[in-house]
Amino acid sequence: MENIHFKIAETAQDFEDGKKLFEEYAASLYFDLGFQGFKNELAAISLQYQPPEGALLICIYNKEAVGCAGIRKLSENTAELKRLYVKPAFRRLKIGKELLALAIDTAKKLHYQYIRLDTVPGQEKAQELYHHLGFYTIDAYRHNPIAGTIYMEKKLID
Repeated sequence: MENIHFKIAETAQDFEDGKKLFEEYAASLYFDLGFQGFKNELAAISLQYQPPEGALLICIYNKEAVGCAGIRKLSENTAELKRLYVKPAFRRLKIGKELLALAIDTAKKLHYQYIRLDTVPGQEKAQELYHHLGFYTIDAYRHNPIAGTIYMEKKLID
């Protein structure tokens, strides 16, 4: 029987698991995340992705960290979704959809009114998921040098 559960990172081990998943995510991309200050983000992962301004969600499958999603403060009323990632061998389990739904719920609980993200060509399945869960396309809210970057947002309050 499959044993899947989700948690918000609290311990040093949780953040270390998240860091490893972030690194695996970065290695899977066709470009370098240096323009986003990725090394600094990894060094401060437990500061950037913790309440009350953020959270790091981890999916555990049979005691192995297999997926993650980060939420961090973008502005007073807007959170940013970062590093939604599921290891390829586990994508058939719909973990990404659950992580995204939990990220949205967590952003609401942190009292954000909006959640934003950017996504690049080659992430079409993720883009479909974002649309399915209510994200819509917006103008660029930050610099991303990758051609074809799409910026999205979801309103969290009625």
